[in-house]
Amino acid sequence: MTEYKLVLASASPRRRQLLEGAGFHFDIRLKPVEEHWEEGMAPEHVPEYLARLKAAAFAGDLQANELLITADTVVCLNGEILGKPAGRNEAVMMLRKLSGCKHTVVTGVCLTTVERQKSFSVSTDVYFKDLLEEEISYYVDRYQPFDKAGAYGIQEWIGYIGIQRIEGSFYNVMGLPVQRLYEELKHF
Repeated sequence: MTEYKLVLASASPRRRQLLEGAGFHFDIRLKPVEEHWEEGMAPEHVPEYLARLKAAAFAGDLQANELLITADTVVCLNGEILGKPAGRNEAVMMLRKLSGCKHTVVTGVCLTTVERQKSFSVSTDVYFKDLLEEEISYYVDRYQPFDKAGAYGIQEWIGYIGIQRIEGSFYNVMGLPVQRLYEELKHF
């Protein structure tokens, strides 16, 4: 599909699973990046900005035959970004906010080679039912979603019982818009 050797710069087991499921062969490389953005940046622009920021950490490290994939996913609710919860209390608070509401999951992806760079983002609207306190507690205590934006995984129990519908890519909500990535790689 591509003459490049793919490199995924992500510690996310879900991103690895999605790329493998789509038949991609890739290496994983990690570099620490402090995730920050400008005050006042529109929430829907933050993931693509962060994906480019993560790619910048690899400047000068890529070989001519390598294509780096970086990504970032955020949950946007009424203009607020819900990132990864710091612990149980924050996870419960986030799920309470999402309960009975529509929110948007945005994933930004950046494709980088020595010669060029292309970035894009994909948005998916997610509709939660009104969640009971017992459901929130059960999910947080059993699944400990502290490594997930918005404190939930659509592919986990809370997604099965709590999500009424989505508009857009299911895999985007998991953390990587695989279909769009596939198309972008075909044309890169």
